[in-house]
Amino acid sequence: MADTATTDTTTDTTTDTTADSTDVTGTPGPRGLVVLDMAGTTVADGGLVERAFERAAERLGVEPGTPDHTEKLRYVLATMGESKISVFRHLFGTEELARRANSAFEEAYAELVDRGLVTPVPGARAAIEELRAGGRTVALTTGFARVTQDAILDALGWQDLADLTLCPADAGGRGRPYPDMVLTAFLRTGAVADVTDVVVVGDTAYDMLSGRRAGAGTVAGVLTGAHDRATLTRNGATHVLDSVAELPRLLAESA
Repeated sequence: MADTATTDTTTDTTTDTTADSTDVTGTPGPRGLVVLDMAGTTVADGGLVERAFERAAERLGVEPGTPDHTEKLRYVLATMGESKISVFRHLFGTEELARRANSAFEEAYAELVDRGLVTPVPGARAAIEELRAGGRTVALTTGFARVTQDAILDALGWQDLADLTLCPADAGGRGRPYPDMVLTAFLRTGAVADVTDVVVVGDTAYDMLSGRRAGAGTVAGVLTGAHDRATLTRNGATHVLDSVAELPRLLAESA
C-alpha cells in the first residue's frame, strides 16, 4: 500500500495521493470502461436467433416439430449469449457438423438482418453516446461471428458508435460465459487500471457470469432480452435495469 503521508519533527508535509477521476498513472478512474452485449441488450432482434437456428437445424436434418428439434431449441435458448459455434459443438457432437450448422446459422441470421429485422433497443444509441461524451470507453460484444456482428452494425449505422467491437474470435475463440471478451476489452483499450472499474451489461445469465469471472465491479442485467430478473441475479448481476437506457443514470449515481 502506498505511503500517503510524510511528517518530520517540525513541519506537517502530509500529501494526499488519492485519485479522484484519474489515478496516479493517468488512467481514467471508476467505471471508465463499459462492455455492452449486443442482441437483447442494445439491439432488439425480435427472436431472430430462434428463426436462424431453425433454418440451420433443418439443413442438418433436424425436422421442426420433432422432439429432437424441441430439445435443441431449448438448449439454444438456455445458452443465449454463448458463442454460437460452442453451442453447435454441443448440439451436433462433431466439429464438421458444428461448423456446417454455424455457417448455416450465420447465413440465415445475416439474411434476416438484411431484411431490416433488427432495430436498436429504445434509448440504446443515446445511452452509448452519453457514456462516451462523459469520458467513458464503450465496447460492444457479441457471441456471433464477426461477419454477423458487422452486418448488424452496418444495418443500424453503428459502425463508429462504440470505441471497440469484439466477437469471440477477437478474444482467442472463447465467448461467454468465459471472461475473455471482457478482459480483451480491458487490455486493448487501456481505459481503466483495474478490472473492478469495468462495467459489464447484458441480458443473459452468461453475460453475468462472464462479467463476474472477469472481476468487473459492476455487472448489470437488463430485462429487454432473454432472461428474467431472478435468472440474472442468480448468476451474478449486481444491478438489474429495465433497459440499457437507464445505465448512464446508474453510473452517474454510483460515481
